[in-house]
Amino acid sequence: MPQCPTILRRTRCSYVLALLAGSALIPLSARADDQSESLELMEKQIARIQEQQAQLTHALVGLQKQLIARKSTLQHSTSSHAALSKTTRQHIVAANGSSVERPEETPVEESEGNRVTTRHVDGPEVTPAFFGTDRPTVESVVARRAEDVISHMAENNVGPHPRETVGAQAAGAVGDRGVFHMGPIMLALGGFIDTSSVLENRHIASGTFNYWQAMPFANDPRYHTNNFEGSARYSRISLMARGNVSKTETISGFFEMDFGAGAATTDAYESNSYAFRLRQAYLAYDNSEANFHFLAGQAWSMLTPDRVGIIPRQESLPETIESSMLAGQTWTRQWQARFVKDMMHHRLWLGLSIENPQTLYDTTGFTNNDGTVSLPNGQVATVTSDGTGLTNPAPFSNEIAPDVIAKLAYDPSWGHYEVEGIMHFPHDRVSGVGYGHNNTVIAGGGGGSMVVPIIPHKLEVRLAGLAGVGIGRYGSALLPDATLNAQGKPVPLPSIQATAGIIAHPSSALDVYGYFGTQREGRRSFSVDGANYGYGNPNYSNAGCDIELSSLPCTANTKGVTEVTIGAWWRFFKGNFGTVEAGTQLAYSRRQVWEGVGGAPSTSMSQIFFDFRYLPFQ
Repeated sequence: MPQCPTILRRTRCSYVLALLAGSALIPLSARADDQSESLELMEKQIARIQEQQAQLTHALVGLQKQLIARKSTLQHSTSSHAALSKTTRQHIVAANGSSVERPEETPVEESEGNRVTTRHVDGPEVTPAFFGTDRPTVESVVARRAEDVISHMAENNVGPHPRETVGAQAAGAVGDRGVFHMGPIMLALGGFIDTSSVLENRHIASGTFNYWQAMPFANDPRYHTNNFEGSARYSRISLMARGNVSKTETISGFFEMDFGAGAATTDAYESNSYAFRLRQAYLAYDNSEANFHFLAGQAWSMLTPDRVGIIPRQESLPETIESSMLAGQTWTRQWQARFVKDMMHHRLWLGLSIENPQTLYDTTGFTNNDGTVSLPNGQVATVTSDGTGLTNPAPFSNEIAPDVIAKLAYDPSWGHYEVEGIMHFPHDRVSGVGYGHNNTVIAGGGGGSMVVPIIPHKLEVRLAGLAGVGIGRYGSALLPDATLNAQGKPVPLPSIQATAGIIAHPSSALDVYGYFGTQREGRRSFSVDGANYGYGNPNYSNAGCDIELSSLPCTANTKGVTEVTIGAWWRFFKGNFGTVEAGTQLAYSRRQVWEGVGGAPSTSMSQIFFDFRYLPFQ
């Protein structure tokens, strides 16, 4: 019997020896007087041996790749499960279908009939399998990870998302099955096929993306008509690449795209060809010795609430079907350069981020010509410019500096808690013939969030809020950040946004949720020579808001938007093919406006959402 090479583990080498033993020559049965038949049998036997030899070569190549992958993963094993608590590792193992946690690297042989498998915990698997008596085949799982969080984190009984939950998918979870190696680089696939629809009692042509400020009043015929719309445009594709710089340093990159953008050629009558759009694209550097983390690129704003630490793809996002998530939810996805340090065994996190600024202006009462606003004194204020070149023709605001965001997060053994603050710098230019000057004001605010595990991993409560001036665009309702005064200087508007939710996981196949969210906006206005300007001016007329096709004005500056919603997701298929789930959601939204001439009318909308989603890598 040949000896096992030292480069292979003995249990793996036994596969090759077993294959060699199974490839013995089959005795010839040809008669001596039938040379032609004997030659034919020999040729068939040679062909069979050659086929077995090819399978052996395939198995050996797979084992060699396994050895290389194990050496690579051992170099950074301290940044994987070994860094997690025993409870968290048990949750990870259970989520991946294993009943017993084996923290050691010793191979474990398992047999089933004539099929023998050697499985290594948290590592690749190579499974030579014998079906029948003489036809060896090879099944190879190149790599399989139990979690894709690069940073260490403390056990807070909230922990990382189960990947197949909608909140995790919204944050950008990648797969535990779609993982493979390309040389020293680990690649992980994510995304899903999504087909969602909405039935609502108002006609708002925005699909499952709620643009609450477009909610019509009774003066608009759309208020009196129902609407149904379905689309697959929010299907998503994502890819994470990761490599080891050293034993303690990791570099990674993440892409995420969907089809949520409309193009000039998009139509709802024939092709429904929505445009491919960028959701996230960033690089991240993590140092497990210094516990330092850096991120640069387009990602969820650091103002977005988290579930654990300050870690990408672990944001605390609603489980809702609507792609605008929830009224009052704090979020943006934008360019940023983020610096994070964790301490106290990964329980205390400090973060600083500079992020792409934009100011959402309201110029009600002013004459606004593509961002050039006429002032009562005859001057003009330039607040935005329409995009040119490769940008779309929508307005882009004048900005002098990035938004500056700071966050402190704490993960005790029970829950996740954080506080944050933001500074924003609205900026414009006021011009007359032959002269002009710039204006810059300081805006910003602060807030916090928490996730409280009432029953760990079964029932949790989420609370979040943000308040300040000039921060309206960070809320889902997209209320304005600022207006102008009589001299054309930006005037930040007071704003507050808040959400509360309760999420239950009664079983591994079912998620049930209920949320309340609200976003409120203050007013700043003035009147000159009988003309009214600003946001929420009490002299604006709302007299025509409740009369269909009325010729009277309906100014309707939004004072607040509120949403109450309940829903559930059921994962009714789950296996090696991935996960298939279905969801439904009931939502009620109400829009209130600032009081003016004719009162303070309001409008509301009821919706029911449906969704089917296939997660091939979960």
